[in-house]
Amino acid sequence: MSAQNAGNMRQAYTVLASSTFAFTICFAVWMMFAVLGIPIKKQLGLNETEFGLLAAMPVLTGSLVRVPLGIWTDRFGGRIVFFLLMLSTVAPIWLMSYATEYWHFLVLALFVGLAGGSFSVGTPYVARFFPKNRQGLAMGVFGAGNSGSALTKFVAPAMIVAAGGSWTIVPQVYSVAMLATALLFWFGSASRPEHKVASTASFATQLKMLKDPRVLRYCQYYSVVFGGYVAMALWMTKYYIGEYGFDMQLAAFLAACFSLPGGVLRAIGGWASDRFGAYRTTWCVMWVCWVCFFILSYPQTNFTVLTVDGPRTFHIGLNPWVFTALMFVVGVAMAVGKASVFKFISDEFSDNIGAVSGIVGLAGGLGGFILPILFGALVDLTGVRSSCFMLLYGTVCVSLVCMYFSFRSERVSHDEAVLAAHAQDTSKLVRKHA
Repeated sequence: MSAQNAGNMRQAYTVLASSTFAFTICFAVWMMFAVLGIPIKKQLGLNETEFGLLAAMPVLTGSLVRVPLGIWTDRFGGRIVFFLLMLSTVAPIWLMSYATEYWHFLVLALFVGLAGGSFSVGTPYVARFFPKNRQGLAMGVFGAGNSGSALTKFVAPAMIVAAGGSWTIVPQVYSVAMLATALLFWFGSASRPEHKVASTASFATQLKMLKDPRVLRYCQYYSVVFGGYVAMALWMTKYYIGEYGFDMQLAAFLAACFSLPGGVLRAIGGWASDRFGAYRTTWCVMWVCWVCFFILSYPQTNFTVLTVDGPRTFHIGLNPWVFTALMFVVGVAMAVGKASVFKFISDEFSDNIGAVSGIVGLAGGLGGFILPILFGALVDLTGVRSSCFMLLYGTVCVSLVCMYFSFRSERVSHDEAVLAAHAQDTSKLVRKHA
């Protein structure tokens, strides 16, 4: 390896490390209502639907800004866009500690949610520093910043306890942390002029590829693996408290058993996608989620059977440890799936990763916004907490059907090519022995 290539790779790994750390902090901020929402819900007397809206509000803006942020990353470079994005959230995060009314929280959450747009900046920014055969792993390592969700579940409850039960300490600490992270990122990152899309390219030109049906297909997959991950990361702490009666610290810790692998192991998904291909990896992910959600959907149930000795009552339901184990498996599967979907993008849209990842990230983020609201509405309507998993089970069913029919023609062509090659080999063997 030449000295120049070695220097380029060192710079690439430095950019990857600084970007991943910055994304981790951004994601921790983006998911802070997974913990803060619980004392705020009690303080304001919110119902389940209102809690779902509050928890999901940052996800809305974090999703809507992904398309323009991805395009600006292509045009202006990821370093400056990422830096300014983090700075823009510092003041709203701090002001959250002074909010007293429900609408105060909703409005400030919209601005705090800008931190979630960092994914569509960092993904193309990091990928372009690496060769094509290593982009899946690089994007997977960066995507491991999703573990910021678990960081919030570890840190925020501890801060609340240390502050005597006051939740206002959390946004104040997070505001300072975001400012410090922005400065560290700026001094630890780099930029290359060749990574920018030519300045003559218009927004309309960059957006043309969004009409491609492949992009819509990847939007659907990502709305399940990322949207479902975000929704459950926001919902699980409260779910443990309501379903099993745990306190907030234990509930947040167990919820992190889903959030942590769902973020950290994304790098494995990048490696698997490079090794086995995006389609095979995503297909396996969907089947694992399908099985787990089917089991998780079953509510705690008591039923009575008339036996020869009289009525007997039985109980069916998941205890918290089996439930946590299944959630861990789902977290691993979704971590792999989030990386494999973006491997599709880097393979097929290498010149427009920013714009395409922005629209796919938007779809995933909107899933993360809508699902918590639907979770709350379903609980208010049915009173069944596991109804959230019933909904997720349905979304995975849709994904499996879409994948089967979307790639059916490709599988048929592959099978026909294999059969033709086999027939040709058989014909040669027959002629040889004739």
